[in-house]
Amino acid sequence: MSKPTFFSAVVAATMLLLSQQAFATIVQVKTSLGDFEVNLFDETTPVTVQNFLNYVNSGRYNQTVIHRSVPGFIIQGGGFRFVQQLPLTPIQTNAAIVNEPKLSNVRATIAMAKLPGNPNSATSQWFINLADNSAGSPKLDIVEGAYSVFGQISAADMEVVMAIASLPTYNFNGLQGLPLRNYTATDRANNVAPNSTNMVIVESITVVDARPNTAAGLNPVPNTLLPEPETSSGTSSLALLLLGSLLWWRRQR
Repeated sequence: MSKPTFFSAVVAATMLLLSQQAFATIVQVKTSLGDFEVNLFDETTPVTVQNFLNYVNSGRYNQTVIHRSVPGFIIQGGGFRFVQQLPLTPIQTNAAIVNEPKLSNVRATIAMAKLPGNPNSATSQWFINLADNSAGSPKLDIVEGAYSVFGQISAADMEVVMAIASLPTYNFNGLQGLPLRNYTATDRANNVAPNSTNMVIVESITVVDARPNTAAGLNPVPNTLLPEPETSSGTSSLALLLLGSLLWWRRQR
């Protein structure tokens, strides 16, 4: 039996790496305006996806609200509940996570929100890109160390997201851009207090498919505006892959 060549070893290792980048868990987001599914990129952004799933599995996203909507830009949730009256009540959060800006903030992607001036400050809040926000204004693939995209929504399911985004928005005591249903500018002018029926409620987020091949048909767009991250030793991930392949090839000789 012939020995494998170094070239074939590199190709095999590279194909394995690329195939892993297509893996995803699917979650279903049930809202008061309809449901949509999100493919999570487990292998590409493992820290961010695991953080998101920790909130999902603990139930802390259940009965939260979409608390911010900016037309043509984003809708945002994952941070607050409506408990009978405003102001909104923050949910309990875990420790902040490291930034993973590997994928681009194109339309129909979901990314983590964070604090200004601190790239590694994301906790529970997420947002969905309504347009290609990668290199526009602001350039989400660059500003604040770039925003970590960790999932993608299908074109069909984006109809629900866009229905949420089409709702009128209102400001309340520092809360900017709150989307409300069955609520008017006249109500706001008369200081009518919104109730739970006016809110866009995220009733639940649940895992509906945990298989590692659910995103095979998706093509996440890489973030090419930031330099390739390096390991603590200063060696790129590709170089480590090639080195490992070389050592494996030598052992076969």
